Amino acid sequence: MSKIGFIGLGIMGKHMLRNLRKAGHELVAYDIVPASLDAIVGDGIERGTSCEDVARRADVVFTMLPDGPEVEQAVLEPGGILQGAHPGLVLVDMSSISPVVSQKIAAACAAKSVAFMDAPVSGGEPKALDATLAIMVGGDKATFEKVTPLLQLMGSSVTLTGGVGAGNVTKLANQIIVACNIAAMSEALVLADRCGVDSEVVFNAIKGGLAGSAVLNAKAPMVIARNFKPGFRIRLHQKDLRNALLTAESRKVALPLTSLVQQMLIALVNQGSGDLDHSAIVTFIEEMAAKSPAKEY
Repeated sequence: MSKIGFIGLGIMGKHMLRNLRKAGHELVAYDIVPASLDAIVGDGIERGTSCEDVARRADVVFTMLPDGPEVEQAVLEPGGILQGAHPGLVLVDMSSISPVVSQKIAAACAAKSVAFMDAPVSGGEPKALDATLAIMVGGDKATFEKVTPLLQLMGSSVTLTGGVGAGNVTKLANQIIVACNIAAMSEALVLADRCGVDSEVVFNAIKGGLAGSAVLNAKAPMVIARNFKPGFRIRLHQKDLRNALLTAESRKVALPLTSLVQQMLIALVNQGSGDLDHSAIVTFIEEMAAKSPAKEY
């Protein structure tokens, strides 16, 4: 592929783009925030003037945007990717959005002879930085095989999960597990603290047992250190759970645990905590708990 386009240079996208560049690919990038674009251009990364401009100059375009409305704007609206697209262009949307929106965009792309895949990721900023993201892909096998070498430059796990939309269904499943896991971890650590037991000792005691998980290992140290610098923001996880619940409703699937955690996230967003890391779910649990008693154990 002669040139790669990349649209969306936020917490995740800027690292993903840099990993493509490290492999020697020529890139053209664009972001609606000028400062984000200014920080990334140079040394083989060219400045795009719009989504349309990026599509006109690239053979494959990756998008990494906050939600479905932003992806629709970047692809479908005036000045968008499809206005600059040429037949044979491959568009890989790595945003986490509704699978219904993915299918809508795929249909519009097909009408312009553009191949579309949804390929959301999991792993947050640390794994975007070191190119070990888990990438869940929806689309046809031929296009998947074409872009897999590029996806492998950004992730250590790249899986074709089904047709268009299946990638985002898989990501919603991932986000349900992560959110519920963080909420359960938060309850456990707050319980330990309110009983007068050192939460770091509890973490070290349980992480090698059945309760151990990648989520526990990543998020418990952040809670213990009171470090809520965002690797993945609460407001974005709230968006993902909203998409999960809407998708579940369309299929008449009950998600009671997801609904409960979604209420916690909405409350935190309303309190002004939406830009904190999702490990800050613990602050919701702490707010409902009594203050620490004298040590009892």
